[in-house]
Amino acid sequence: MKNFMLSLMTLCIYALTVSPCNAEDKKVDPAAKFAKEPSSGKAINEKAQTTVTDRTTNPEFSAEQRGWEKILAENLGGFYYPLYIKSKARGSITAWDYVKDDPALPRILIIGDSISRGCTVPVRNALKGKVNVHRAPANCGPTHYGLQKLDVWLGDDSWDLVVFNFGIHDRRTKTEEYTANLEKLLARIKPRTKKIMWYTSTPVPEGANEYVEGSIDRLNGVATPLMKSHKVPVIDLHAYIQPKIGEYQLPKNCHFKGEGYEYMGAFIAENILKQLAARN
Repeated sequence: MKNFMLSLMTLCIYALTVSPCNAEDKKVDPAAKFAKEPSSGKAINEKAQTTVTDRTTNPEFSAEQRGWEKILAENLGGFYYPLYIKSKARGSITAWDYVKDDPALPRILIIGDSISRGCTVPVRNALKGKVNVHRAPANCGPTHYGLQKLDVWLGDDSWDLVVFNFGIHDRRTKTEEYTANLEKLLARIKPRTKKIMWYTSTPVPEGANEYVEGSIDRLNGVATPLMKSHKVPVIDLHAYIQPKIGEYQLPKNCHFKGEGYEYMGAFIAENILKQLAARN
């Protein structure tokens, strides 16, 4: 009996140690799963090797949703698509969820990297019942990739507003090329939307994989005057989040805690409503 009790105690201690419900697991921030995202445009946008799941053929989905799921399968890449599938299997809400438009509401599209992805659900929640908020079916990477995939991201419909950014993944792009790429992107986006907004790139701390000294200041310093010259409103997300960096940004990482995305998402949503209401 004594040996049996000792064995039972050992099993209980082991179970508590490996249980997914232990206290340490509960402390993990929801953003942590993306903390080690690939930092190169090539890596994040390679075609997914994962087998297309039944989400693309699910008879419970409308034809439009099945079409959207197929677009995601073809465009999210080998890193993001498996994460998306796992999230949906758990019943989680994601930035790439299918959006069924309310025809009475304006349609907007968010284009950008993982920072904008993190802000998408907070923006969507803040604008529920006011705006149809769509997300490009990708982690949009650098400007040269945007030029390749823009037609896919814009889809077949027109937009009331396109909100976009390219920056962190362009950290090694030469200034002249970055400027030229932004000009080309603007020229192609303008005919497809009534309005455009740009948001500045958020800070990248030293020690992060994406850190290149001075790159964010350089790119923001190029993009902001360029957008203003085209009369494109600029959301200065960099300046807005800067005072909260120590509180909301992950250590030595360009990504943010969930609270940080909520904070920035509310600011973006506020600016979207102002822009949609503006007469120009």
